[in-house]
Amino acid sequence: MSKPKVAFICVHNSCRSQIAEAFGKVLAADVFESYSAGTETKPQINQDAVRLMKELYGIDMEKTQYSKLISAIPKPDIAISMGCNVSCPFIGRPFDENWGLDDPTGKSDDEFKAVIEQIRQNVLALKSKLYDGSSF
Repeated sequence: MSKPKVAFICVHNSCRSQIAEAFGKVLAADVFESYSAGTETKPQINQDAVRLMKELYGIDMEKTQYSKLISAIPKPDIAISMGCNVSCPFIGRPFDENWGLDDPTGKSDDEFKAVIEQIRQNVLALKSKLYDGSSF
């Protein structure tokens, strides 16, 4: 049985969705495959996210991740929006969950860390839900 493909989606695919992909790869690779994407791209992943993920968890997101469009990832079994405070990107299907996270870009390290921790908790909850066989 193949693992479900989970796509973490936000507009620019440079911060929250990248953090979720990184945590998914590290914390939940035994339960699901993690991808992130957006409807637009940035030249690089948010450097505060890169710095804090290295400092806090030893995860180097720039090693295997980059900003990419939805068309560049496999068709997901589960699609999760990071937060549609402005407008949710259209991905050709409904989202299974909206995590409703504020974009920490340009905010203090403490605010950034709070969003990172919420993403970590959400990824662990998703792992548990999928491991238990819960459906969406």
